[in-house]
Amino acid sequence: MLVLASNSPRRKELLSLAGIPFTVRPAQLDESILVGESPPAYVRRMAESKAWAVQARMDGQFDSHAWVLAADTIVVHQVDILGKPETPQQAREILQRLRNCNHQVLTSLAVIRLVDCQMLSQVVVSDVTMRDYSDDEIEAYIASGDPMDKAGAYAIQHTGFHPVERVQGCYANVTGLPLCHLARMLQTMGVSALDTITQACQEHLNMPCPLYLQMVKETR
Repeated sequence: MLVLASNSPRRKELLSLAGIPFTVRPAQLDESILVGESPPAYVRRMAESKAWAVQARMDGQFDSHAWVLAADTIVVHQVDILGKPETPQQAREILQRLRNCNHQVLTSLAVIRLVDCQMLSQVVVSDVTMRDYSDDEIEAYIASGDPMDKAGAYAIQHTGFHPVERVQGCYANVTGLPLCHLARMLQTMGVSALDTITQACQEHLNMPCPLYLQMVKETR
């Protein structure tokens, strides 16, 4: 059993592909960036803090064959972390800034095995190139309301806007849950889920993954 420390619909959708039972226990934390904190350090701290916060609330609710999974995703352009926009104007500014440019999407995964409170965490980075969308396309996308709960003010999978031209690295990482990396972490912690998760990811996303065969080979 996995306890997912997130209420993200996309993460729940992706995790359900694997056929592993899970329940949702979101973590609520102060997500302020510390002075001098780098993007990788920040996103790792957020994921680990969410995992520990949920683990502290378990109090025997699950048996020893359970794991807490937390994830945090940020968009980084140059050296700046671009969070979720709070207003349509902020969404407009972010989308204009990212247009026809490269940026990075970082997702940190943190898994705690409840039987011994052992934690594994890692940061996965994908390089993303945005297409040269128009101002009218930005306005239509903002009017849909979709940017307002998204890091970087966009969803890669949005069929109406389709903002991304190219991804180097894990595609699922850009949606908020790099499944191949998660499968490798779970296998390290005693969950035999690699083949199920990676195959389901390939079939669902219908995207050629440059990491899939390499990671399967490494774990066999």
